[in-house]
Amino acid sequence: MWKDKRVVVTGGAGFLGSFLVEKLQRRGCCNVFVPRSREYDLREKENIQHLLSDTQPEIIFHLAAVVGGIGANQANPGRFFYDNAIMGIQLIEQARLFGVRKLVLLGTICAYPKYTPVPFKEDLWNGYPEETNAPYGLAKKMLLVQAQAYRQQYGLNSIYLLPVNLYGPRDNFDLETSHVIPALIRKFVDAEENGQQQVVVWGTGKPTREFLYVEDAAEGILLAAERYDKPEPVNLGSGGEIAIRDLVYLIKDMVGYQGSVIWDTSRPDGQPRRRLDTSRAWQEFGFRAKTSLREGLEKTIAWYMQQRGR
Repeated sequence: MWKDKRVVVTGGAGFLGSFLVEKLQRRGCCNVFVPRSREYDLREKENIQHLLSDTQPEIIFHLAAVVGGIGANQANPGRFFYDNAIMGIQLIEQARLFGVRKLVLLGTICAYPKYTPVPFKEDLWNGYPEETNAPYGLAKKMLLVQAQAYRQQYGLNSIYLLPVNLYGPRDNFDLETSHVIPALIRKFVDAEENGQQQVVVWGTGKPTREFLYVEDAAEGILLAAERYDKPEPVNLGSGGEIAIRDLVYLIKDMVGYQGSVIWDTSRPDGQPRRRLDTSRAWQEFGFRAKTSLREGLEKTIAWYMQQRGR
């Protein structure tokens, strides 16, 4: 279906987006456009209009987002809310006006209520999100409301996907803004190379998380674009769950760090548990993750070590 399609991937130069663009090209899509923020700042309506006028897309994947770990969310709640909300709201409106045939929107599991029953089914409305990332989560959740409203009133075919925590090669390894897996990999690699006797990790280690390898996530997004056309949101996950404490010691061992781990319990843990019910993705468009956590971590650590070598 991709051979003659005109496709725009916002965020296509980023972590997840770069894998999605590669998969589109391998599927035969020859007309993929990746807008760069220096040319098309999606926070400005006129730039979105120029983008759609220049490219005339039939399908848009909206992956562009301002994201980060717990620390970044705490430091930038206003920015994370405004930038993510305004980009999505204006893009959906302009996609309607320009007659875009399909819009694939990426939400976030930060939109789920703090105490959602595990595994998370696709019901986002039974409570307030975990406080440390609520502004980001709520901004993204508003795009689901808009997508469903526009489908009802205007017939805009937009789908909404909820990927779990992603990781893999090309991730952000900046300790100030990165998520948990790249942050841990960098901390332990740095500590091993510098001969540090201990590594400090945030929180208690008790919360659990589910992780999805980035290439699996890209495949799930493409399958949804090809096979799914309904208003209900869909989880994308691996179906697994690991305690942060176990994850820390797993990465420590895989890196080969011999020192000790210090838990800074003055720092927030975030949401108590995260694991998704992924049955809808399987039933609706046949997606299941293929990469185990250990295999994905091996690939991610190997990529990071190679980049450091360069």
